[in-house]
Amino acid sequence: MTAYIIVEAIVHDPETFSAYAKKVPAIVAQFGGEYLVLGGPQKSLEGDWSHSRVVMHRWPSAEQARAFWESDEYAAAKPLRAGTGEFRVILVEGVQQTVLE
Repeated sequence: MTAYIIVEAIVHDPETFSAYAKKVPAIVAQFGGEYLVLGGPQKSLEGDWSHSRVVMHRWPSAEQARAFWESDEYAAAKPLRAGTGEFRVILVEGVQQTVLE
């Protein structure tokens, strides 16, 4: 079943964060993920989203998403974002499509 990693980020130090942002997309692709939301304009429709940004990747399965998250490659990149902001990350599974008879 398709899974998604969703990140809510408030970046305080964009210059330092850029090293992380340049490295991670290749690791996501290496492990079979793809970005659905990365940068670009966003508009809050309800609630307080004024300072946070959303990043979303799609994965063929939750297992592949966890393989990325727990990989040596990502473990080497993750310290590049340390101290650059506040991050919340969640892994969710998509809707299972059931054919009605």
